[in-house]
Amino acid sequence: MNASGNVYQSRIARARELMQDEGLDMLFIGPSSDFRYFTGHPTRPSERLTALLIPIDGTPTVVVPRLEAPLVQDLEGEFELEVWGETENPISRVAERVRKVGGEAIAINDQIWAGFVIQLQHELPNRSYHRGASVLKQLRSVKDQFELDLLKEASRRTDAAWETFTSKVSVIGRTEEEVADDLKGIMADHGMPEIAFCIVASGPNGSSPHHHTGDRRIQGGDPIVMDFGGIHEGYYSDVTRTPVAGRVPDDDFTTAYNIVLEAQQAAFEKIGPGVPCQEVDRAARSVISQHGYGDYFIHRVGHGIGMTGHEDPYLVEGNEELLQPGMVVSDEPGIYIPGKWGIRIEDSVAVTEAGRERYNHVSRDITILE
Repeated sequence: MNASGNVYQSRIARARELMQDEGLDMLFIGPSSDFRYFTGHPTRPSERLTALLIPIDGTPTVVVPRLEAPLVQDLEGEFELEVWGETENPISRVAERVRKVGGEAIAINDQIWAGFVIQLQHELPNRSYHRGASVLKQLRSVKDQFELDLLKEASRRTDAAWETFTSKVSVIGRTEEEVADDLKGIMADHGMPEIAFCIVASGPNGSSPHHHTGDRRIQGGDPIVMDFGGIHEGYYSDVTRTPVAGRVPDDDFTTAYNIVLEAQQAAFEKIGPGVPCQEVDRAARSVISQHGYGDYFIHRVGHGIGMTGHEDPYLVEGNEELLQPGMVVSDEPGIYIPGKWGIRIEDSVAVTEAGRERYNHVSRDITILE
């Protein structure tokens, strides 16, 4: 990730302010997007622990196995490196660091293996343990300008790939997997070689919102739910369109499609600073329900997007959290008729001081693919 160390140091400083408010003494962060958020370095879960320790005061520590220490060598200075050998127990090193800085309350991020947490609790049984989400959620859900620029660029590249796909790719008679492979290749051509996900759900498969792309051959008249995204410098894009193969299947589909489009616009217009998350869901759901399709809208209207594809805030009934400038969310209502077809239209939307900004700009009208 191309950002100055000042970006990460300011995030750590903000984390410490929140830790102070929450009465926390230490953040224990495993390999995850949270680790990358504070260091700029991607990591992966492994039996060899890499972790970040952020104390309320003093220099943060990166705990890293010796064979991977060269990967984080550039962090030295801003972070202390606690390098552990192949025959050592990394959790013992973590416990030593905690004892050194003192403090009773340890907050742990959600994306860490439970085995490491249980070991730490055995090593330090007299500490209190807390979810780090109380701090991390507040930090991660509101993006700084550096993050917003990357998210916007991720969406721009994804839009460009979709425009190329719709102008060049044939779908009738081909399998969902073949079509997905074409789209992935085009994403790579547009600077998005790291694919986050690519759902191609044709005909009746579209009634399953998270269909596993398979070997069904696409037939003329099939609607095709295509939900896909890539990763640009650690930040995700997420867009869904529902084109049709060759021809629109029937009037019922056109009617339902226009309802989803109306619902998506209603949700978009509701997004803004100070708006409770559940109100965005309600705006879309009321449109779909008024037209008699309420039972066929079976998921929340949206979720946060950032260094993971799904993160806070969640636009769902019961979530009264207020939207803030800097949040980026999906707007993706749908209608799913079992055994027949599905429809979903999705864009990424940023909350701004003045209201909202749509990050995806490709056509939301019915698109016919040959």
